[in-house]
Amino acid sequence: MTTDITKKGPEDTPPSSSPEAIKAIPVRHFGRYVAAILAIGALGAIVYAFAQGDINWNAIPDNFFDERILKGVRETLVLTVLSMLIGIVGGVLLSVMRLSKNPVTSSIAWFYVWFFRGTPVLVQLFVWFNLGFVFDTINLGPIYKDEWSEFMTPFLTALLGLGLNEAAYMSEICRAGLLSVDEGQTEASHALGMSHGKTLRRVVLPQAMRVIVPPTGNEVINMLKTTSLVAAVQYYELLKYAQDIGTTSGATVEALLLAATWYLIMTSILSVGQFYLERYYARGSSRSLPPTPFQKIKANMLSLSRPKGGVA
Repeated sequence: MTTDITKKGPEDTPPSSSPEAIKAIPVRHFGRYVAAILAIGALGAIVYAFAQGDINWNAIPDNFFDERILKGVRETLVLTVLSMLIGIVGGVLLSVMRLSKNPVTSSIAWFYVWFFRGTPVLVQLFVWFNLGFVFDTINLGPIYKDEWSEFMTPFLTALLGLGLNEAAYMSEICRAGLLSVDEGQTEASHALGMSHGKTLRRVVLPQAMRVIVPPTGNEVINMLKTTSLVAAVQYYELLKYAQDIGTTSGATVEALLLAATWYLIMTSILSVGQFYLERYYARGSSRSLPPTPFQKIKANMLSLSRPKGGVA
């Protein structure tokens, strides 16, 4: 008796009906809803409190383009630019000195950074402003000689206090950027006969800029706000002019809110510039550049206009 055994493979199996579509149920994040409600409630409470306060809101637009305010904005920007120039140049020199194999120069750079980073910038401003109690005159030989009170003006006090303090922070930023470049780059440059200075200018610094630029942009924005401290040494910039307007008009809080508005405008503009500068130096280091704000808006508009379930 013979038994017929037939083996069935996958190709002999009759096709089954298509599987039922899986219904995906999104996970509900109740914590997000609670956090959003609490944040909106806190924001509403703050807005309501200020709305009920005795604040003359019309004083802000009335004095927005006041001659003194505009002059204060100009002085603030000038002081920011000059202080950052001193800080950047001094920071580069200090970072090179810090990385030097000469123990004297590296120790001096370390002491400078230790001292200026370890003391508040407001204290440094007061020290520069009151050095007239220590030195009656400043004598630089045949170059310059004058009374200290005539030499150390509020503007010079502000410039030295902010610029020299910023140099200590920029020194650490530049040092981190220089250390981020592989030592093989320097060795290869020296093997080609390039001097140490030329290697630094042509090879190391261009590559270190990708690391140096982002925190430098933050330092510029921070410097713009830090200039408000120089009002304590009687230098007239945005905050000092706003305080005078508030004192003469009796609208003290309104004048401070006006100054805060101008600071927000200037820092916002600098933030946009910082974004595009970082985007420029990100070329070659990332596969795709971060989208610009206009590209993000365009992408969001396209996603809203795209038909549901189809392709735009």
